[in-house]
Formats: sequence, C-alpha cells, structure tokens
Amino acid sequence: MTRTQDTSGSQGLLPFKRWGGWRRGAGRHKGKNSGVPHTPRERLASRFPVHVNVKLRRGLPSLRVHRTYAVIRKVFLAAEKPGFRVVHFSIQSNHVHLIVEAKDRESLSRGMQGLLIRFARAVNKLWGRVGKVFVDRYFDRILRTPRQVRNALVYVLRNNWRHRGRAEQDLDMFTSGPWFDGWKEKFEVSNLPESPVARPRTWLLHTGWWKHHGRISLREMTGG
Repeated sequence: MTRTQDTSGSQGLLPFKRWGGWRRGAGRHKGKNSGVPHTPRERLASRFPVHVNVKLRRGLPSLRVHRTYAVIRKVFLAAEKPGFRVVHFSIQSNHVHLIVEAKDRESLSRGMQGLLIRFARAVNKLWGRVGKVFVDRYFDRILRTPRQVRNALVYVLRNNWRHRGRAEQDLDMFTSGPWFDGWKEKFEVSNLPESPVARPRTWLLHTGWWKHHGRISLREMTGG
C-alpha cells in the first residue's frame, strides 16, 4: 500500500548558527509505538474518500472478540458528525482499517480524534484499564480514482483473509462487509443488526468504483 505525502517546499540552510529553523534531528520524534512519521499531511477535497489505518499499542487484548466488537459497533453508530462519516471498517486483532469521507482535512482530523477517543474509552471500560489504546498517529491515504477506491475496498473488507494468506469465499463478520451492497455474490445474514456505518455520499465511493471496474467477489484478495 503506497503512502502519498506532500513533500513540496524546502528551506535552505543558513551559513551561520541561529536558534529556530531547520536543523538535522529537530522536531517531534517518532515514538517507539508509532509507525507513522510526523510529517505534513496532504490537503483533502470533499470528493475524495480516505483510507485510514490506526494501530493499537503493544500488549493490548485482541479486538477480534465478539463482546469487544459489540462495543466497537456502538462507537461507529455514533461516529457520523457534520463533515465526517465512517463508511467502511475492518477490525483486526491489533489494528483497524477505515474508509471515511470528510469535508476537508480539518474535518477529517476532528472526526478521527473524536472517534478514537470514544473508541479508546469504550474498550478501556470493557477491559478494566486506563491509558492509551492507539499509537499517537494514524495513517491515511486519499483515494482519488475509481481503481484506488475499489482496491481499498478489497483491502479493507477482505483484510483478514489477506493476513491468513488464503482466499475463502466467506464474509468477515468483524467488518462492514455484511452491510456492503457491492458484492458479486448473493448472501443472507440472519439477525443482522442495524448498520453501524454511514451510506457513502461521494461519487467515487457510491458509484464510480463499481461502474468502472465491477463489483467485488468474496474470493478476492488483491487491493490496497
């Protein structure tokens, strides 16, 4: 999965010492639990969905437990805010994949901050602990084309089978897959609760990906 970042702009080095400005080794350093460097994020337009990946800190219980997932699903139910909504998700043992829509970069930042705070409080209460749950910075990738959106959908909804290294024609019930209407195959899930995710509003995530590249099979494992 390729991460795209805004690396435009640079500063020249002054020929003499002074406080402030650029210097090697300056700035906030990446923590031992962080996998994403603290670099400027790309600007975001509302027409583009975003693939977000956030990792848990080491040593925490797995998220792929039914009672934990029940708590997380309630968090997603309350996640939609003006300018921000979660459209798809995949809960893995130590990380979470999301596909979200946001009005702009600020809306995405605020929406993710609120979501992760509520998420951490909910699972901490369940686990009977206090303290941080996630690493200090999440990864995000803006999806600009129908192909990128489709690849991200496969990556997120089929992520568990990707980790297992084999393709099984089955739904991962720890994802938004049971509520997804873009599968090629027909299926039924008994006693399916209310969808915890919002309906997509961007053309790319609502229509563009399947109109240009076709619906997704339950046996696909590519994407990203």
